Amino acid sequence: MKRQRIVLDTNVLISAILFGGPPRDVLKLVISGAIDCSLCLPILDETREVLRRPKFGFSPEQSFQLLEELHAACDIINPAARVPAVTSDPDDNMILECALESNANVVVSGDHHLLDLVVFRGIHIFTPSDYLKTIKNKTELPSKGSSVRRVPRHR
Repeated sequence: MKRQRIVLDTNVLISAILFGGPPRDVLKLVISGAIDCSLCLPILDETREVLRRPKFGFSPEQSFQLLEELHAACDIINPAARVPAVTSDPDDNMILECALESNANVVVSGDHHLLDLVVFRGIHIFTPSDYLKTIKNKTELPSKGSSVRRVPRHR
């Protein structure tokens, strides 16, 4: 199986840091070097802002340290192209822009706006659990030009 490059959505990063479970398992794969990951500054900025919310209680130093660790484990890119794919929540487009610029195979997200796309310009969009299943089963993702028959999730 070809080495994959993924982009993690902010909600996956936050869940990995705070709660564990499948999001943390995916992040551990990234940190171990088993999977290549790209992030962009807007994703890191949003992650910092969420961690610094009073309900999570991270100090500026703690959030800075976590971001430094993400920066060390992931390639940080600067997307040049903008995409208007998610009109109902335009902030989600930064995830797709990062994935396009980094030539990622997969976006891992818990956001229904992105998950409902299923595939965007050949980039597969999975929940952390579903992504881990593809890794466990060593499922080969269809090439970027082929069609996928997954059904979008309904809310």
